[in-house]
Amino acid sequence: MSTQMSVPPSSVPQARSLWQEAWRRFRQDRMAFWGSIVLLLILVAVVLGPWIYPISYSKIDFAQATAPPSWQHPLGTNDLGQDQLARILWGGRVSVAVGITAMLVSILVGTLIGAIAGFYGGFIDDALMRLTDLFLSLPQLPLLLLVIYLFRDAVRAIAGPELGIFVLIILVIGGLTWMSTARLVRAGFLSMKERDFITAIRAFGAPPRRIIWLHILPNVLGPVIVAATLGVGNAIITESTLSFLGIGFPPDVPTWGRMLYDAQNYITSAPHMAIFPGLAIFLTVLSINYVGDGLRDAFDPQAGEGMN
Repeated sequence: MSTQMSVPPSSVPQARSLWQEAWRRFRQDRMAFWGSIVLLLILVAVVLGPWIYPISYSKIDFAQATAPPSWQHPLGTNDLGQDQLARILWGGRVSVAVGITAMLVSILVGTLIGAIAGFYGGFIDDALMRLTDLFLSLPQLPLLLLVIYLFRDAVRAIAGPELGIFVLIILVIGGLTWMSTARLVRAGFLSMKERDFITAIRAFGAPPRRIIWLHILPNVLGPVIVAATLGVGNAIITESTLSFLGIGFPPDVPTWGRMLYDAQNYITSAPHMAIFPGLAIFLTVLSINYVGDGLRDAFDPQAGEGMN
């Protein structure tokens, strides 16, 4: 009579999924982990800060104009006597909202074009890739300035001065930054559609739409998530650049870039007007870039080893 030894379930190694393994690698990356902590604190501050610090960001007090940091105004005031901390918290909402929304536009357009090009190939692939090359050859900043300068008045008349500029900025930024995502998705589709399980699914008669969205796209989401993370930082920088050049949001909307624009004439007399909004942009974009680098190494550890 043969006896079988029972193995305790705890001693059986558990196979990790791709997402579990990526999360394990991400947690081991110290810079990415601390970058995510800083980014989370910034997001909590801009979302909850205006309620925790209920000082009006628009109240004008010329008696306190360009006042340095103090207990009454922790980050000082601007040239109109408006509280800098309150303006940074409110402006962070706008800057982060622009970054996230423009990233979503960019990712959706890039994913759609890359998926169609990589799956169907042939003439469709050639046409979409030539379109991608065309957009890559365009000078982004001059084109951004030209489009916003030409259409901002018309958009303001339709949707209002704040919402109109918000929609215009996210559409222009998203519409000019989708190309790298399209190339990443296309490369992933070209590789995945030749796999045996995709061939088997096709043999069973699955429609192309089902194959694209349910079987191939989930397997190429890693690079897309990395591109999305880095795209937020790029969008925040672009919006800050537009506001700093004076063609972004109206003056009464305290975006971080607009605060830098207002501070350019007070660099020597009131440096805090430029230091704190600049520091907010720096910390936000830096933490986003660290998170993006960590995600890249987590989903593709060989790429991270090759760069070290």
